[in-house]
Order: sequence, then structure tokens, then C-alpha cells
Amino acid sequence: MIRINKTSHYIKLTYSYGEITFSFDDWVTRELKKVGFVWIKHRIFKLTPELVDNQSRLKIKEGEFIENYPDITFNIGELMEMSKEGFRDDYYKIYRGVLLNDRDVYLHQDIECHVDIFVAETDISVFRQIANLVQGDIIIGGNFPESVPLEEFYMLIKNFPNTYEKKLYAQSRISAVLKNYFENVKDSESLYKKYRNRQISAKGVDLLRLFEDYESDKFQTIYDKLALMLERGEDYNETQWQKEIIDILILLYPKYIAVFKEVPINADDTTHKFLDFLFIDAYGHVDIVEIKQPFNNAIMTKGKYRDNYIPLRELSGTVMQLEKYIFYLNRWGTRGEKYLSQKYKDRLPKDFSIQITNPKGFIIMGRDNNLTRSQKRDFEVVKRKYSNVIDILTYDDLLQRLKLSIEQIKLI
Repeated sequence: MIRINKTSHYIKLTYSYGEITFSFDDWVTRELKKVGFVWIKHRIFKLTPELVDNQSRLKIKEGEFIENYPDITFNIGELMEMSKEGFRDDYYKIYRGVLLNDRDVYLHQDIECHVDIFVAETDISVFRQIANLVQGDIIIGGNFPESVPLEEFYMLIKNFPNTYEKKLYAQSRISAVLKNYFENVKDSESLYKKYRNRQISAKGVDLLRLFEDYESDKFQTIYDKLALMLERGEDYNETQWQKEIIDILILLYPKYIAVFKEVPINADDTTHKFLDFLFIDAYGHVDIVEIKQPFNNAIMTKGKYRDNYIPLRELSGTVMQLEKYIFYLNRWGTRGEKYLSQKYKDRLPKDFSIQITNPKGFIIMGRDNNLTRSQKRDFEVVKRKYSNVIDILTYDDLLQRLKLSIEQIKLI
């Protein structure tokens, strides 16, 4: 059996003969004298005479050793200071050739040193497996940028494939074939998947946390800008208002890569209509957006009609207009796709095609901060009535979405 420990200067590997009677003919000494090296633990550690610790054996080449001492100890690594690219730390450097021949292995001085960090179940060399997958020296722990954190390394060792997992994997591959030809085949695939789901998984960079501050600042800036615009609505003309709202929509709906203004569409063989704004997503699909300045009385009636609040003419007229635009686009079909793709080819990626596939409409208009609870309830009924065709957003809807986005990011 072997044991591995660290001292203030070395990492030591001790091979123990256990209860075997000690003699000059022990196999480790014989191999060292005969071929100049010995393999320990199924060819994982390659050890040479110069690595033998003097307190364990004396004059190994002459075969002299301490009587009645059934262990032999090798120094397999030495503590040293390593500096690189402005970083400095203390590592045990495993002597080259012990584990790997073509690169160095560095273990941070704080590592918990034992056999399991070198040898996985069924006598697999951990560092040889790592070396098969990465280039360059292997650095475990410490503050070097290319090092593997100690916690991650311990987790890797803990979740190294064991005999049971290998057995399940083999059975799952076999059962996947056999179930095509036999009935009542054991579902080894499910067993293997359940086992793997309980193990640690690979993970990448936490993008939400990485961009947390940026996203929070972005949404807060948009929120503040929109709130200020609503306070000073009368200072904007319609063109400038629409331009700045489009900038906000592009940031809130990043699936859109382009916006075209006053887009001609074919209403019939002799008549053209002009869309205010045509939004294009990354796949070429189009949506229509109508942007109205936020007049306070543009959405719902103040009085009731048959005990219900109904949409004002400004809202219902915009809805009707948008539905007709969608109808024209769908009827235009492939002819419209070719026309629009050709017309805007210089403002789109090369060989990009515009697609007219059930376009959706958006209306951005009005405020709902001055509506009563009953008016808001009836307004929601109106919005849901047209939800298969359009999405109606008030400027207060946009503010609320921004506010909730900011609050959610801060919870990450």
C-alpha cells in the first residue's frame, strides 16, 4: 500500500510492505537496482533511486537499508516559490518524470495531500487524464490566473468516474441497442441519467452575475430617461419622441436588429400604404410598431357605456389601422418579402432575407397612471381581446417593466 503526505519541504510517497517479512530481496529495491526505476500503483508513479528519502533508505544503490523497516519513502515533489506574470506564490513542484514526462505539475502549499488527489478509483492517474485534455503545465490552487482553484479540484476528484458509473454507462449503451429488438429490456439509460443528474455538472461563467452591475445601470438609465421624457412630454415633437422611444425599445427587445421608418407596403395593385416603423428580428421576421405621444386621455373613456369603460377613438382607431397593415403584409406574402429585402439590402447583413410570417403589431401610447381600478380592469380586457394580433403597451407599462427588471437584477 502507499501513503502520500507533505512536509515543510517535500511531498513524500511511502510504499509499505505491510506484514510481509522484510528482506534484501524486496521487489522495489530489486527493480531500482536492476533497471534504475520502479513503477508504483499500476504505472502511475515512476520512481528512481535519487528520489529515495535518506531517512527511509541508505545507500540504495548498494542495497543497504535500515533493518526491520518495512517501508520505503520517496520525495516526489519539493516546495518552491514560483513567480510568473506578476504573480508569486509557493507550490510543491512534482519532479518531472514522476507523474508526467513532458510538463510540470505544481500543487499549492495549502493543498490537502493524500493518495486520492493522484489516483482515482480503478487506479487511474488523475494528472495523466488532465494532461490529455489541456496544454502546458498543470497548476492547482493559488492565485495564478491559469490555475485550477483548490475547491474546484477537490470537487473534480470527488466526482471522478467510479466503477459503478462506468458500469451504468456501459449498460446504458448496450440497452439502447437491445431495446430495439427485445421487449422488457432493463431501462439502464434512465438509471444512468438519474445517477449523472445527482453528480456535479460542468458550469460556465455566471453571466448574470458578471453583468449584474452593467444591466442594473442600463435599465436604471433607461428608466430615468423615460420618466424624464414623460415629465417633459410637451417639449418633444413627434419625430424626436418616436426616435428616442425606438432607442429604448431596441434596448428592451434585443431580438430586433434593425428598424425602418415609413416603409411602403402594397395595399392593393394600385395603392401603397406607409408603415410608421417596421422592426426586423435576427431571423428576418417583421413586426409593426405604432408609437404615439402620451396624451392622458388617449386610452379609455371616463364615462361608462352599458356599465363598461370602452377604448377611446384614438386607441380603437390605432388598433384598426394596425390590423389592416398586418392584413396587407400577410396578403403581400413572398412578393413583399422580395421587395423589402431588395429595398433595404444595403442596411442589412449580406444575403439577409426579410420574412413576412404572421407579423405582430405593437402599440406604444397613452398613460394608465390616471386610470381608476375599474378603468384599468376594462383596459386589460381590451388588451387581451387583441392579444392574438397586437400588444398594447402604455408608457407606464414600460416604466413598470423597467422597474421590475432592476429589482430582479439586484436579487441575483
